[in-house]
Amino acid sequence: MKEKTKKQDILDYHSQGRPGKIEVVPTKPTNSQRDLAIAYSPGVAEPCLEIEKNPDDVYKYTAKGNLVAVISNGTAVLGLGDIGPEASKPVMEGKGLLFKIFADIDVFDIELNVKDVDSFVATVKAMEPTFGGVNLEDIKAPECFEIEKRLKEEMKIPIMHDDQHGTAIISSAALLNAVELSGKKLNKVRIVINGAGASAISCTRLFEAIGADRKNIVMLDSKGVIRADRTDLEENKRYFATQLNLHTLEEAMKGADVFVGLSKGNVVNQDMVRSMAKNPIVFALANPDPEIPYELAMASRDDIIMATGRSDHPNQVNNVLGFPYIFRGALDVRATRINEEMKLAAVKALAELAKTPVPEVVNMVYGEKNITFGKSYIIPKPFDPRLIYTVSPAVAKAAMESGVARNPITDWAAYHLELKKRLGLDDKFINLITQKAKQDPKRVVFANADSFKVLKAAQIVADEGIAKPILLGNEALVHKIAKENGLDISQFPVIDPLYETPQSAEYAELLFQKRQRKGVTLYDAHKLLMNRSYYGCMMVEAGHADAFVSGITRKYAHAMTPALQVIGVSEEAKRASGMYIMLTKQGQFFFSDTSVNPNPTAEELVEITVSTAKAVQRLGQKPVVAMLSYSNFGSVNGAVPEKMAKATAMLKEQYPGLLVDGDIQVNFALDPELLQETFPFSDLVGKRANTFIFPDLASANMTYKFLQAFGAAEAIGPVLIGLKKPVHILQLGSSVREIVNMVAIAVVDAQTRK
Repeated sequence: MKEKTKKQDILDYHSQGRPGKIEVVPTKPTNSQRDLAIAYSPGVAEPCLEIEKNPDDVYKYTAKGNLVAVISNGTAVLGLGDIGPEASKPVMEGKGLLFKIFADIDVFDIELNVKDVDSFVATVKAMEPTFGGVNLEDIKAPECFEIEKRLKEEMKIPIMHDDQHGTAIISSAALLNAVELSGKKLNKVRIVINGAGASAISCTRLFEAIGADRKNIVMLDSKGVIRADRTDLEENKRYFATQLNLHTLEEAMKGADVFVGLSKGNVVNQDMVRSMAKNPIVFALANPDPEIPYELAMASRDDIIMATGRSDHPNQVNNVLGFPYIFRGALDVRATRINEEMKLAAVKALAELAKTPVPEVVNMVYGEKNITFGKSYIIPKPFDPRLIYTVSPAVAKAAMESGVARNPITDWAAYHLELKKRLGLDDKFINLITQKAKQDPKRVVFANADSFKVLKAAQIVADEGIAKPILLGNEALVHKIAKENGLDISQFPVIDPLYETPQSAEYAELLFQKRQRKGVTLYDAHKLLMNRSYYGCMMVEAGHADAFVSGITRKYAHAMTPALQVIGVSEEAKRASGMYIMLTKQGQFFFSDTSVNPNPTAEELVEITVSTAKAVQRLGQKPVVAMLSYSNFGSVNGAVPEKMAKATAMLKEQYPGLLVDGDIQVNFALDPELLQETFPFSDLVGKRANTFIFPDLASANMTYKFLQAFGAAEAIGPVLIGLKKPVHILQLGSSVREIVNMVAIAVVDAQTRK
């Protein structure tokens, strides 16, 4: 049932709404007849004529310079084999998605119905005027070698077959660091390569380029060791044929220093690993099942350095560490090719990056206090924000130094800043939060389990390892809804507070103690606990759950009352407030107070601001706070500007470490250059605000809803802040995605409080 459900979830993801995963979005205004006349006929003739005079102006007037073609014929798709061009399209769209979110590169995916080399090369070559670069994908060997070789020779834009070179670049960086940690020399180590496909051949050639000695390399294909006396070898395999008297993988691994698996799962056992030399390096890169399971390899000996292709183990060899940033650097200097120098530059940049202290956000995402260079960290993490401005400049410099750059970079500081801005164009905030939640999933109580959306969200967070759901609702109805919709909730506790539970007496006594001087008798406490919101909050209060999520079927105020009465406001915060996290193309922004306090005083705004800033910090961000108004620093008189200015002054006096200023208008808070030009005295000069405190609930609520309704932002929230323990109340009618996002926030909230 679970596998079936997962399959349907995947199919729904790809099919629901607008089919597929990518779309084309205009980058210029198109709102008037004048705009359209400039964008198309007759105005478009002007850039056409300029490009006719100087073909290089195509980079000036069109999107070519940031456009990559992801091209496949579907002959070697993932682990699926030759499934055809149509069936490969979801993968190519996915590749385009990764290009965009990691390096802000636009992509057209192109699936070709051709298998012979000549037709493939001719087709791709004919499209050269359209693209700034070509990423070849999922083309079977040995044709892929010839196709890439010819296209690189015949075209003057960067070409790379990522299946070959992506894994090669990442694994080479990992190998450099692993060999260093093992205390060995790369030109001396004996390397066993299990696999002889496109990726294995390219990896081994790059290993040789970074210093490995071919005499010390033993490669195996499905027939065994590739020996010089074999007569069935094509050119690429023959290059790595060994003279050693070895025939099997077991024989080859005896005394070997390095094993690199690019084959299939479970072909290596613990005895083989034990037979390797001291301080062995094992890269079991087959997916989804490594050549030897991580746990078995690590248990076989204490001195091993291990890497896999999986995200649930340390040292993931993931192509996303390479191809987005390699193409970014190549495009930015208009390289005519991606050459060996550029690939080696990427290898060295990745290897060196792993040796530098990681940003706190990376520690947070992976649930570590301090990730440092060592056996369990030999390559950067995929969510490291430094990758784009570390790898891309290294590739760009190598292109310039090797003579293939047509648009050299002269101002490297400005280029670094540009790359950092690109990183924020499609923020990965919720991905970071989700990864952090997965490091230590918490017990989350769902109040409205007899809602399909809640049950669906519960299954998703459980399947993804984000949280451990506890369901509150009518047990028969909950299971009926699950069965009707193909949801597997068999592993989740289902509790109906309408009926006596083993904890009811304990919870009632605790609630009575809390509320007995508020007019609540023990009988009243028992009765209140029949309400799921009271029961769920009491589970958190008693330590039987870590977080509570409610509100999807009830008005916000009604859902909030139990939280205030059971959990209560922390002494530090003094009052509760609601914060929305707005995910935009410009990054994430935090809005407060959006849901609780109608018209707070200046003193109350100070409390709200401090609570909000601490919540932002718990989510791994540094708050830069703007106290919003329709005025700028007293430019207009009125109750709102005066209130915000007073709150700002109090914050500066009481919390000098908090970066805050106001009263200020939104446009100045979001535009550092405009702020510098107009109000150079502001504390926010040079710092783009990310945390916005509104003067009242109406302005905050309307602002976030406008942004959400116009599709300008995705909203997560409201995140209830200021309470002693994690309780979060969803808006009426929240979507499954919004529930899942809120649960991830709730889990991280619980983690950071501990």
